[in-house]
Amino acid sequence: MDPEGSRIQDDPHIKVMMAGSTLRKVKSRSWKKQRHFRLLEDGMTIWYKSRWAGMGHSTFSVTEMEAVREGHQSEVLLSTAEEFPADLCFTLVFHGRQGNLDLVAETPEEAKAWIQGVRKLIHKAQNMDEKERLDQWVWDWFKKADKNKDGKMTFKEVRKLLKMMNVEMNEDHAFHLFAMADKSDSGSLEIEQFVYFYKMLTQRDEVWKVFQDYSGDGEKLMLEELENFLSMEQQEGEKSSQHAQELINRYEPSESAKKQGAMSLDGFQIYLCSQEGSIFKPELRELHQDMSQPLSHYFISSSHNTYLWRTSCEDRAAWRLTSSCRCVEVDCWDGSDGEPVVYHGHTLTSKILFRDVISTLKEYAFKASDFPVILSLENHCCVEQQTVMAKHIRVICGDMLLTTLLNGQVPQQLPSPQELKGKILLKAKKISGTEGSLDETLTDDISDEEETNHEAESLSAEEPPAGTLNHDGKKSKANLSKELSDLVVYCKSVHFHGFEYARSYGKCSEMSSFSESKAKRLAKEVPPS
Repeated sequence: MDPEGSRIQDDPHIKVMMAGSTLRKVKSRSWKKQRHFRLLEDGMTIWYKSRWAGMGHSTFSVTEMEAVREGHQSEVLLSTAEEFPADLCFTLVFHGRQGNLDLVAETPEEAKAWIQGVRKLIHKAQNMDEKERLDQWVWDWFKKADKNKDGKMTFKEVRKLLKMMNVEMNEDHAFHLFAMADKSDSGSLEIEQFVYFYKMLTQRDEVWKVFQDYSGDGEKLMLEELENFLSMEQQEGEKSSQHAQELINRYEPSESAKKQGAMSLDGFQIYLCSQEGSIFKPELRELHQDMSQPLSHYFISSSHNTYLWRTSCEDRAAWRLTSSCRCVEVDCWDGSDGEPVVYHGHTLTSKILFRDVISTLKEYAFKASDFPVILSLENHCCVEQQTVMAKHIRVICGDMLLTTLLNGQVPQQLPSPQELKGKILLKAKKISGTEGSLDETLTDDISDEEETNHEAESLSAEEPPAGTLNHDGKKSKANLSKELSDLVVYCKSVHFHGFEYARSYGKCSEMSSFSESKAKRLAKEVPPS
């Protein structure tokens, strides 16, 4: 066991997880079942089962999780708030399309142990080196394919697993390697043996050839041989005994090889697959572009209608923001109790309170990047609920929200991403002439995006919210909340009147949205000279 693994297993929160806890798995207000959860000895697998399930159980890897959230931060747990206090509740958030896991502990102390423990394990998983990542990836596949959970796999099962892993193989060669890995001649491989088998099967011939070219005995690279490789193949200049020794210490998995001052083929492959051995320029992994240009000079990673495949609006917003998305669209509708809700209109997506989405936005906005986030509102709400929206945005976002012009001066061009770091910008309709505005005349046209949505809604049996659009299909001056309008500073939504109009009268703070078909058509047009 590695020293880091030993240290983390001495952590009091991890000890609670390894001892096991009875937690309630909650799927709805009526589905709340007790399950016994525990962290397995490998420190990376969480196991759980029903007390009535006999031998059956389920597992998932820490590497499958991206976050853990405290309290009532899911629709399901929010619906059970009266029964389960927030200090007992937490949600395990998984990568991709896998559904989240809502859990309730028996005591606040137990909930805290699991929340803190899972966070530490996620951090450990995110900071694994190349060898650990490969080993863990193979382990995770093995556990998924081990249907009867006996920790062993026959060659037939291994063959199916390799197909799942998209590993091409010659069956005779694979069986020969299987037999080599099966040290006990049991006809099956345990997980450590499977990892060894997988590495033999996927060994790259071109790497082996280079290794042989520089190895005196074909088994290992001695210090001087590794120096020669670094000088001749990696073009690292003068030989560096110190550098070669550092690489051995860093990447060689065999302690006996390290003691000899040598690097095995495994260590050599791990080094070549690491960032240090990559052909990719290291400086390009970090931000190196000029971020001092006006905001409009950049392509902005945007989230549009991701409501269709994440488990809740909160989860979608969090996932997009932690994936470096810098513009999030939110569909806002009137709620039945005076509280605006968010969902993708006229679809089966679930509704969630607008204020909860804004809370998630604040929490995750700058986890992945300090550059500004644009909150794009697709507003279907009445004036009263728009005012409620404005209050929630102001109160929840606080100082993160940009509410005035930088330096109080009307610019000829937008501020740069560098100048707007750490700020949330609101993109929405705006009443002209309000404080902090760049406008001089009232623009009451709706954007092309809203026109497209309005056309679709007019074909639906459900009518648009009352008071949202006038008889011309345009949002009227009287139907915009001044409180919400005042929060729009640099990103005012306007109708696109054409390239010539935009060049003559457009302002740097104006933004237009287009349907895909119109965007494609405009892209083919040549702006007038």
